[in-house]
Amino acid sequence: MTHLELIALYLAVLPLVMAAVNLRLLSDPRGKPLDGTLVSVLIPARDEAHNIAACVRAALASVGTAVEVVVMDDGSRDRTAAIVLEIAERDPRVRLLAAPPLPEGWTGKVHACARLGEAARGTHLLFIDADVRLEPRGAAAMAAAAQEQNLALVTGVPRQVIRSLGEALTVPAINLLMLGYLPGVGRAFTAHPALAAACGQLILMERHAYNDIGGHGAVRGVLHDGLALARRMRLQGHRTEVVDGARLASCRMYDGFAPAWEGFLKNAREGMATPVGLPIWTVLLGGGHLLPWLLLPGHLAVAALLAGYLLRAAVTWRMREPLWTIPLHPLTVATALVIQWTALIRSGLGQKAGWKGRAYVAQGVDQGVVGDAVPAERPRPAPARSRDGKPAAPRREGVGGQ
Repeated sequence: MTHLELIALYLAVLPLVMAAVNLRLLSDPRGKPLDGTLVSVLIPARDEAHNIAACVRAALASVGTAVEVVVMDDGSRDRTAAIVLEIAERDPRVRLLAAPPLPEGWTGKVHACARLGEAARGTHLLFIDADVRLEPRGAAAMAAAAQEQNLALVTGVPRQVIRSLGEALTVPAINLLMLGYLPGVGRAFTAHPALAAACGQLILMERHAYNDIGGHGAVRGVLHDGLALARRMRLQGHRTEVVDGARLASCRMYDGFAPAWEGFLKNAREGMATPVGLPIWTVLLGGGHLLPWLLLPGHLAVAALLAGYLLRAAVTWRMREPLWTIPLHPLTVATALVIQWTALIRSGLGQKAGWKGRAYVAQGVDQGVVGDAVPAERPRPAPARSRDGKPAAPRREGVGGQ
């Protein structure tokens, strides 16, 4: 028995105990929204021709509440807009808008979401990514949870579809960190902004609360808009809650290691990758899940490894992730730390975070109050198309507020 073994065991058992509590706290919304509820499903899309049709059709298949689907074509260089227009010809609930030029101080997705919020007609605004597939009762369940519990913001992590080794080494870290290391797992009773959580893939906000905080315009400079919005909601006195999103929607974030690496690297500086925070996270994660391997065959080291695998198994099972990813647990933790340290080093060298042809100076998120981002380029907006697919005058329907 060594002091290092005791430390490793403590660091492994701590998140296991927290996850046991959090998994019991995580709610599974199944209510029915009030009559007159309209959920605006809002989809920012940039170069999403491979995703957008399935995303829109899943949203249109919603039951239990009325929905509209609004897609903001954010300067796509593929057939994204044309595909949406083809669907809109058959279903009047679908609208396509073209994003205006990206202003200085805004990140691309946040700007598109702000314009979507202005165009929406619903009582509740459900922002989803183009790679998200809503379950039929997903929109209704989230709106019902907001109404029943007086929640301004309801969010959850969709069931993560993982089909490759590269995805398995990166994506499972999302739920592991939230359930194992966030006290109260973002439930409304954890009212402090620092304990807020949100997943930008699936985030519903009540319209009046959204307007009250200034919408996405209040967090214009961030890349991780979900977390910033949740923190700002709490700063303004609104209630936010994380629910079990695995039964509300599914999402395949990336299709391999390279895009997963770049995607997580993009958001890292607004999460763990800070000069103060990352050394602490390295001790917590490395000490609990990697250090025990170096201390084998000590009995306490074995116990620490078992605790780490039990944590991962419980999270994987509850969040409906593939069971074959569990043996990769230490490699997933190591990969997460490498991504975070890479992001911190790049930031220190003045390198910009980039995504889909845009690059930004990384911004920190401090209680939801954020600085502006500086875009490296300002792309031309994609023009709106007529129903025959030809260029037309930009459609401004709904833009400019209610």
